[in-house]
Amino acid sequence: MPSRPKTRRSARTAALAAAAGLLMIMLLPAPASADSCWMHNGSLMRLVAQGNDRWFYYEEPRQVLAAGGVQPGTLLFNGRKVDNGYVGTARVFSKYCPGAPMEYSVKGPVEPNQTTVTLFGDRPVHEQCRTTGRFTTDRLVFTYSHQC
Repeated sequence: MPSRPKTRRSARTAALAAAAGLLMIMLLPAPASADSCWMHNGSLMRLVAQGNDRWFYYEEPRQVLAAGGVQPGTLLFNGRKVDNGYVGTARVFSKYCPGAPMEYSVKGPVEPNQTTVTLFGDRPVHEQCRTTGRFTTDRLVFTYSHQC
């Protein structure tokens, strides 16, 4: 007796296997992520969040920052969400050191309404790319604008 063609059964088996694979992918936990736009000191910033990790990038930097090497996509802050705040590293840009931002530690709260992040940190004072031994306290305020 000749064997039956397996095309109909093979197609159904393949479709069931694909559906099972899709269901497995849908059931896997996905890391939390967000992409939103915030205002900071006259520049539009993009906040990227993955789980507890956080990054603020320049989306539309104010024009004067271009002399310090800032362009869309330049990283200003990276860190983590800890409790009701952020802890991490901020950067300061200078026209005297384009492309070589100076890093310093910052931390601060996220307002209960989730629309303002304020970070504080003591950063070294530089004069034309050289440290002076002095420090100043920086306050970086990010205010929610819209979903990017």
